[in-house]
Amino acid sequence: MTKEDADQLLREKGQEHILKFYDELEDEQKSALLQQIADLDFSLLDAIRDSKEAKRGVIEPLGAVEIPEIEERKEEFTEEGLKAIREGKLAAVLLAGGMGTRLGFDKPKGSFIIGETMELSIFECLFHNLMEVTDMAGVLIPIYVMTSEKNHEDTVLFFEEENYFGYDPAYVHFFTQDMAPAVDYDGKLLLEEKGRLATSPNGNGGWFSSLYKAGLVEDLHSRGVEFLNIFAVDNVLQRIADPAFLGAVILSGKDGGSKVVRKVSPDERVGVLCSEDGHPSIVEYYEMTEDMRTLKDEKGELVYRFGVILNYLFRLESLEEIMAKHLSVHVVEKKIPYIDDEGTPVKPEEPNGYKFETLILDMIHMMDSNLPYEVVREKEFAPVKNLHGVDSVDSARDLLRANGVKL
Repeated sequence: MTKEDADQLLREKGQEHILKFYDELEDEQKSALLQQIADLDFSLLDAIRDSKEAKRGVIEPLGAVEIPEIEERKEEFTEEGLKAIREGKLAAVLLAGGMGTRLGFDKPKGSFIIGETMELSIFECLFHNLMEVTDMAGVLIPIYVMTSEKNHEDTVLFFEEENYFGYDPAYVHFFTQDMAPAVDYDGKLLLEEKGRLATSPNGNGGWFSSLYKAGLVEDLHSRGVEFLNIFAVDNVLQRIADPAFLGAVILSGKDGGSKVVRKVSPDERVGVLCSEDGHPSIVEYYEMTEDMRTLKDEKGELVYRFGVILNYLFRLESLEEIMAKHLSVHVVEKKIPYIDDEGTPVKPEEPNGYKFETLILDMIHMMDSNLPYEVVREKEFAPVKNLHGVDSVDSARDLLRANGVKL
């Protein structure tokens, strides 16, 4: 895109202010800004006009494959899953675009050292978990690591320096999550710097479209992959490519599956997997009424008791159908750093505009079916979201030790 092309496009869209500082930029900065403009999806801005609080449909409980049944059928589930893994039908996708900011760490979150006397990183924990399965199956599983613009180079470098934690690099592929622009309350694009638009990752629902744009869906098809296991970087105990989970989903015939844990209290802040108008749906804790949160069944258990932990299985063909339909875009108020008309950096203390996100929960709801699969919280759920307190480095270390991991 030339400067003239950009100028014409921006004028048509009422965004010509983006080129205000263009003549002050170095050639490399000019090229980068023009590329950002060329990549802009202006249809996102329509979401501001169209956004309104969506009304929920009829919410009902969605039963799960619970731990007693899983234990009883463990061998059956595991053998079915291992068979699919050995046939090359499973790949894993690690969502690792975040930084360790809340941990007081300015590097990729996955490179944070969770060990105390050992240099054990979050990434290494996850790969150890994955290799338990590959050792059992006798084959390697391709894994696709989604980074962000901010942490891509550091993430790739960390993997290289750590020799991929003993995993074969030929089975590890990196791709960068797509970015979405940020705007002020008038819908005007914001500049982060004189030569750079203010952008942010396009939400956890953007992983598949980003994988597609990186050309890696073709790679999946060439390998014969039929299922993708999606998981987030910050749960150091999660089982990845779990053959029993995969086998249970295959035998159920459903479009996918979600690992869930039993809520510890009605007010625990986790999304709950439910049925909404006959489709699987995740209802966030803040969307649930007091009656829904506290409702109990005849056994005295919470009716809405299964919380998701961001570990999902999707059929590849279902994902491609979803992408053809387009995910909903959520407009979110945020505090967005920007430069003003004089080029002065501004760091707002209150929300000053909108970011655009797609969410994985919408992907779940667009499917016809989903299998909730209960796991033992103390064995598979150790999120690292804070430095201390609940869901912290401290609590994750305690859980790792309890599960026999040397720190």
